[in-house]
Amino acid sequence: MHASHKIIGAQIQENMDQMLVSSWFHLHSSVPLSYVQPPESRPGTAVVASGKTIPVVDLGVHDHVEVLGQILRASEQYGFFQVINHGVCNELIEDTINVLKEFHGMPAEEKMRESSKDPNGSCKLYSSREINNKDAIQFWRDTLRHLCPPSRQFIHFWPQKPSTYREVVERYTEEMRKLGVKILEVLCEGLGLDREYCNGGLSESPLLLTHHYPPCPEPSLTLGAPKHRDPTLLTILLQEKDINALQVFKDGEWIGVEPIPNAFVVNIGLLLQIISNGRLIGAEHRVVTNCERARTTVAYFIRPTNETIIEPAKALTTLHPPIYKSITYSDFLTIFMTKGPDIEPQLLLP
Repeated sequence: MHASHKIIGAQIQENMDQMLVSSWFHLHSSVPLSYVQPPESRPGTAVVASGKTIPVVDLGVHDHVEVLGQILRASEQYGFFQVINHGVCNELIEDTINVLKEFHGMPAEEKMRESSKDPNGSCKLYSSREINNKDAIQFWRDTLRHLCPPSRQFIHFWPQKPSTYREVVERYTEEMRKLGVKILEVLCEGLGLDREYCNGGLSESPLLLTHHYPPCPEPSLTLGAPKHRDPTLLTILLQEKDINALQVFKDGEWIGVEPIPNAFVVNIGLLLQIISNGRLIGAEHRVVTNCERARTTVAYFIRPTNETIIEPAKALTTLHPPIYKSITYSDFLTIFMTKGPDIEPQLLLP
C-alpha cells in the first residue's frame, strides 16, 4: 500500500475512534470537558424522587375497560408506563438485546462498515458529536439507527454482522409494530377517536434506535441523553435488566424507571400530545450514566411519513378549540432539531 494511503487510512480510523464513545471511554479517568453538562443539568445536583415509579399495566388482564383506563390515566398523568404480559416472547427479547450488545462490542471500523451501506443514511451509527455542533455539549452514548417499515425496503442496508442481526431484529420490529398498534388503538378508543385513527400514514415510518452507554468515570457530571421529549407518536423501549438509568420528569422532580425483566417502557411522544390536543403528555425524560457497567437499550419509534399532517384530531376540537398548529411531520422535525427542549411554543396556535 502507498504511504499516503496508509496515512489517510490511519486518519479515518482516528476519526472513527474519536467519534464513538465506546472507542475511547476506557482511556479516560475523568469526563472530557466537552461532555461535562452545565451545573443546572448535571444529574448529581437534581433531586430524584424516592419510592416513586411510573405505572405498570398488565396487558394480560382480560378486562378491556380496566386496561384501557390504566393506559389512559398513565398517559394523561405521566406520559410513561411499563407493560407486562404483552405477548412478545422472552426468547426474542433476550436475542434482541444480545445481538445488539454484540454489535456495539465489535471493532469501530467493522461497526461503521456494517452501518454505512446506504448513501441516503437509512442506517447509521453515530455519537452526539456527529448530530450536534462539535462545540456543543456532548452526550455519553453511541447510537445505531435504521428505518424499519413493514415493507422491508431498507433491510438490505441493515448490518449483516453479527450474523443473526437481520433475522432477529426483523422479527423484533414486527412484534413491536403489533404491540404499537394494540396500544395506539386502546389510546384512540380512550380519547373517543376511531380505534384505527393512528394507523396508516401516522405510523408508517417506524425507526429503530439502539443506544449504547459505556461506563462513565464521573456519572455526576454528564448524561447519556439530555432532558427531552420524543418526536414520535409512541416510543416502545426495551431496557437491560438491573441497570437503573432512565428518569422521567414529573411535578418538578425526577422519577427513576426501574427495569422490570422482559417488560417494555412505553412513552407518549409529542405527536400524540398534539393529536390529543394536549390531553396526553409527551413527558420529558433523560438518561443518566454509571461507572460500572455498559448499558444497551432498544427504542422503537412509531412515526409518520414526512408528508403526513400532524394536528389535533377534529373530533377532539368541537368542545375545546385546538391549541396546536397543523404541521407536516417534515416541518415538525426541522423545528425539533433546531429548538430541542424549547419546541412546544413553536407548535402552539397564537
